Amino acid sequence: MSGSGEFVIPFRNLPAGFAETIADPPTVPVTPVPAATIVLLRDEEAGLELLLMRRSPKSGFVPGAYVFPGGRVDKPDSLPELVSLLDNLDRDSAEKRLGKSEEPPAIAYYFAALREAFEETGILIGVQKDGSAPATAAEDSSVDEIRDALMRERINFHEALQQLGCRITGDKVEYIAHWITPEPEPRRYDTRFFAAKVHSGATPIVDRREMTEALWISPQAALTRL
Repeated sequence: MSGSGEFVIPFRNLPAGFAETIADPPTVPVTPVPAATIVLLRDEEAGLELLLMRRSPKSGFVPGAYVFPGGRVDKPDSLPELVSLLDNLDRDSAEKRLGKSEEPPAIAYYFAALREAFEETGILIGVQKDGSAPATAAEDSSVDEIRDALMRERINFHEALQQLGCRITGDKVEYIAHWITPEPEPRRYDTRFFAAKVHSGATPIVDRREMTEALWISPQAALTRL
């Protein structure tokens, strides 16, 4: 992927089959799909850890790769009723942070990142009425039922937040990067990256429909191992 600069990934670290997917690139580059990704962080006794998810080997995009939670931006990610549950960040501020004013609106990338994190890990970056962090889907079966309903599109993210009794604190979500998949790729994403800290001991769930593993790991170990 590329952004304002270049980042070289050793060939040995590329996902299995990646080279084959770009061996015969499209004649006309595919238009990138708007997407959002979030780096979840937590402080533990051993130091800072980040969460990586391993994609299913059957995935159509970078199968078997370790990735951060994320996915495409959907139209409901900018619904007015959803934005009404956001504190300490508004549409104008989001637009300035991301440096974009075109569709989809900048605020939608924030919500897409948070929604995808909840869908893929069961961890919600939000606060309950008493100011505490909500339980994760791995810790509370009722939270997992709401997560599953969201994934099956029986409810939208606004409805999920309402059922969980949670709001989003926008200043706890940091915008950190903008990468676009290289042109030779048959699937391309115009991705905004965010970061947010979760509570110590936060336990992710692994949804076998998309992922096979969840791994808390130090940034240094991630660079060495993966």
